[in-house]
Amino acid sequence: MSEISTKDKSKVLKSLNPSKIFIPIAISLVITGYLFYKDAGQIPWGKLQEASILWIILAVLTLVVRDALYIYRIRYITHKNLSWTSSFYSIMLWEFSSAVSPSAVGGTALATIVLMKEGLSFGKSMAYVMTTAILDNMFFLVAGAIVMLLYYSGMYDPANLFVAISGAGMTMDWEYVRYMFFISYALIGGYTLFMTYGLFINPHIVKWVFVKITSIKWLRRFQPMAEKQGNEMVVASKAIRGTNFTYWARAIGTTCLIWSARYLIVNCLIAAFVVLTPSMHGFIFSRHVVLWVVLLVGITPGAAGFAELAFKAFFQQFAGAFVLIAALIWRIATFYPYLLFGAIFLPRWVKRVFFKDKEPESDKTTEKPINKTS
Repeated sequence: MSEISTKDKSKVLKSLNPSKIFIPIAISLVITGYLFYKDAGQIPWGKLQEASILWIILAVLTLVVRDALYIYRIRYITHKNLSWTSSFYSIMLWEFSSAVSPSAVGGTALATIVLMKEGLSFGKSMAYVMTTAILDNMFFLVAGAIVMLLYYSGMYDPANLFVAISGAGMTMDWEYVRYMFFISYALIGGYTLFMTYGLFINPHIVKWVFVKITSIKWLRRFQPMAEKQGNEMVVASKAIRGTNFTYWARAIGTTCLIWSARYLIVNCLIAAFVVLTPSMHGFIFSRHVVLWVVLLVGITPGAAGFAELAFKAFFQQFAGAFVLIAALIWRIATFYPYLLFGAIFLPRWVKRVFFKDKEPESDKTTEKPINKTS
């Protein structure tokens, strides 16, 4: 099984061009500027000084904790074969890639190359990337199920949740969003179960399915790619073997904390401007779960523009006239920094990893062995 080709590497590195930060920034600022221009008269500017500094500090701390946990998780999942510096670069580059790419575009190839350039073998890089994706999807499936059980009747109330954004050229029909949520939930669930089966149980069956599906006449041109992905699954499956219950318990626990912190940022920002009851905090958290699904359909880099519109529709009921202020701070905290970090750290990372020793040529590397008792 060969590693990622030079052509693929070149394509991925092009996607990390720092100049790409200007496109999502421009889109986001134009949409945000338009929303502020349209609603400027409704914003109680004089009351901004009454915002709770404590909640804003908590929002910043939540963001820091989330990123720290991301860095810890990738280092832990790789059995500490990544240094703290390598883990930091890996997470910052993944976040940068997400910010300059449409939400629905996968980053598996990029993430695999980043880990390979940090010294891991191809098989282990693939295995760790797939593992993090499965863990993230599992959290969404569990959180989504809880949301549907606890908040179903109110979550899809068209009078309160999916309001029309007049004048913005976009209307959020609650029925369509509900269907989109269920469809996305089913697709993510099916994909996660399929990939989990392939990674941990029988990757050869998954490879056979890939090849069989692409044997259909009008899909035949995709067969080489499908066979390649099947081979990658086999290599990744071999690389992830040998871990124990403690390893997975800690990985799952860290994943839950990461995503809880991601969602709670919005709770903190809205609470900075209005008083929220515990039940309102739960409602906001549940809507953020749905918002995450909605943002997956965004076709702009990092869902720029679309995210600001969706935020207003989902949270105006709670934030009221302060919703645009909260949306702006939310994007400043969770979107713009990674564009800046990417522009700063990407050139340093390229210099650090492309002008040192050659990357490993096979899965027989000098990495630390997997500690089955860790």
